[in-house]
Amino acid sequence: MQRAAADYAAARAEAEDHGIAGERATSQAQRAFVLAFTSPGQAADEIDLAHQFLTGLVLRVTTATVQLAELIRDAGNTPDIEERAERLRTEIRLAGVTVAEPILELALTFHHAVLGADEQVAGSIARLRELTWGGDYAYYSDIAHFMAGLPLEAASRARWLDGQQPTRQRWRTLVTTRRDQLHVPR
Repeated sequence: MQRAAADYAAARAEAEDHGIAGERATSQAQRAFVLAFTSPGQAADEIDLAHQFLTGLVLRVTTATVQLAELIRDAGNTPDIEERAERLRTEIRLAGVTVAEPILELALTFHHAVLGADEQVAGSIARLRELTWGGDYAYYSDIAHFMAGLPLEAASRARWLDGQQPTRQRWRTLVTTRRDQLHVPR
């Protein structure tokens, strides 16, 4: 995540150097998104900057990315996540930004995994399966299982760069670290 955040910062700087406002906003939104998993405090500042960069622009996917970053930043810590997620789900559907729906479910999985809410995790995984049945983003279901510490239901079709076990451990560590930060019982 830190390497991705650094790469998005570099992309943002390059877009700024070239005066490409949309790319600058998109790179910043992605930076905020990845940092929301690892550093909620830092992500808050990055989210604010993304909102500033979006001023005067109409970038639906990028706007949704910032809203998803806000959910991830608040995962495990805010009682209104479900309501906010439902509003965002409606906005995503109305805007036709269907690519963001699986990411929303992944964000909810993270939230539920942090809280140890097994039934809700199962519901998010089921919705992820529905949203990715065609093969696009099917690996999100694997990531959801990894976050929740669950075994995969079938052999993964994903080929992880570092292998499945290190990838599983990294995603699970994001959850356990957040739990520790929030003092959520295991």
